[in-house]
Amino acid sequence: MLKKTLLLAAFVGAFSFSKAQVNLSATESALLAKVEASMPETWKLLEESVNINSGTFNIAGVKKVGEMYAKELKKLGFTVEWVNLPDSLKRAGHLVAYRKGGKGKKIFVIGHLDTVFEPDMPFTPFTKLNDSTATGQGVNDMKGGDVVIIAALKALEQQGLLKDANITVYMTGDEENAGDPHEVSRKDFIERAKQHDIALAFETATSFNIITTARRGASGWQLEVEASQGHSSGVFGSGGYGSIYEASRIINSFRERLSGIQYLTFNPGLIIGGSEVNYNESKQNGLVSGKTNIISPKTVVIGDLRFISEQQKNSARDSMRAIVVNNLPGTKAYIRFSDGIPAMPPTQGNLLLAEKLSEVSQAMGLGPVSPGNPGLRGAGDISYVAEYLNCLDGLGASGRGAHAPGETIKLNEYPFLIKRAAVLISRLIAN
Repeated sequence: MLKKTLLLAAFVGAFSFSKAQVNLSATESALLAKVEASMPETWKLLEESVNINSGTFNIAGVKKVGEMYAKELKKLGFTVEWVNLPDSLKRAGHLVAYRKGGKGKKIFVIGHLDTVFEPDMPFTPFTKLNDSTATGQGVNDMKGGDVVIIAALKALEQQGLLKDANITVYMTGDEENAGDPHEVSRKDFIERAKQHDIALAFETATSFNIITTARRGASGWQLEVEASQGHSSGVFGSGGYGSIYEASRIINSFRERLSGIQYLTFNPGLIIGGSEVNYNESKQNGLVSGKTNIISPKTVVIGDLRFISEQQKNSARDSMRAIVVNNLPGTKAYIRFSDGIPAMPPTQGNLLLAEKLSEVSQAMGLGPVSPGNPGLRGAGDISYVAEYLNCLDGLGASGRGAHAPGETIKLNEYPFLIKRAAVLISRLIAN
């Protein structure tokens, strides 16, 4: 159990919440009071869920966290389902909770149950570090965000604001390592999202006054270069240039032609070349041998490609293909691409949602909120539905060190993030 000092510390420190600054309706002010009154239960739920290991491949742990959150959502009048995935995907499945009504915007709320911390990794329980910071596995990415969802919806229900609302909460069980193929693991997720107007994702908040209106997509590429094997004395002449020189030319040409494009990055993560190359694609490793006096006959390079839109992705791929086919003498090169997570472009609809959130924040006396730099965020589940809905992400807990030992949450900001989410949802329901 958390000590009283921790509960008290959560309400002080980072923000001045003066009544003179607040410009909320009576209903919204009452909503904030509901959030605050429930904070002891909110902290308890966060601590208990963080203390359950739910690494993506810990199927039992993911389901246990899902059962905990399902119980809370059932109390709020949501119909709860568990979406099973084929056994071949080796994933736990997804938690879905919904209320179907005819009032306001149809809202699709996104969270995820899994973390990057598997059972064989050193375990870090929920631990208070000081009056404003706590640590624990997945405490901000994203069990903190999941509990923001539940706490905000709880306040809305207590205030009678969920009556006749149309809201679906979808918490995936494999966001950190989505089951492959994605067409299967995200099929139900996408189909349900299409039935809504707005998607709100509660991934980690970059900063209290920064919100995510765009996220880059992620994909992969593999380059294979072949050349004639020969004595090194013939390199640059009758022996050709060899596969390593050609692979180096190609990678450097990628850098020269494409590295100045905003939001586009491409990273060669592995390169092996020599006279004997055995590359294991599934494990992304290989065995290689060679000699200094042999012109290398084979080189393999793998990397990722991150982009802000499908247009940017396709344009980059076209440029890369053009570079690959312009081979050095005595070499041949081939490149193939694999899709991963699509991009979430900064659409006008997304920016309008950010403006609504900023209005809420200013009405609460917490200052304006601005869209963040999409180059600083990786891909996420919301990207799978970005082409169908207006989207906003980064509404979850704030903290540092996600995906690393010592991940933290900012305790003093947490109640205000819940309150802000509750007011935002209430306004979307009302319109």
